[in-house]
Amino acid sequence: MNTQPMTICLWFDDQAEEAVKFYTSIFKNSVVGAISRYGKEGFEFHGRPEGSVMTVNFKLNGMNFTALNGGPVFEFNESMSIMVACKNQEEIDYYWTELTKGGKESQCGWLKDKFGVSWQIVPANMDIILSDTDTERVQRVTHEVFKMRKLDMNKLMEVYNT
Repeated sequence: MNTQPMTICLWFDDQAEEAVKFYTSIFKNSVVGAISRYGKEGFEFHGRPEGSVMTVNFKLNGMNFTALNGGPVFEFNESMSIMVACKNQEEIDYYWTELTKGGKESQCGWLKDKFGVSWQIVPANMDIILSDTDTERVQRVTHEVFKMRKLDMNKLMEVYNT
């Protein structure tokens, strides 16, 4: 399953399997791969019951992830987010609605899902728009983005093209 040179590892307390089921139910192009389990070896370090899930490998839209049940040592925060590039408003609305179930909306296309993982749901052409050499266009779009929670692609393109 791991054909990419890099994989994003998400550290959960003990919700790795639940999180993978949640994510793979949202992303249509997804697959669950190998599941590894804790053994007796190393119990003094991991403290996990023998046979409980340690890692779950999975892919979302062709991108490699590993979900790790590592205990309550670390928590997710906004310093790391997963960007979802959407081709239209329908996709933005879909991912926003699904990923905020049990989660929390933020600003500028950012949200936290019910596990605390941060996501950015953005138009696929956002990097092109924000790197435009016409700084006035970029400033207009940026101003609009700061006013939004879920991004409105049509409004952003309208502002960009004025």
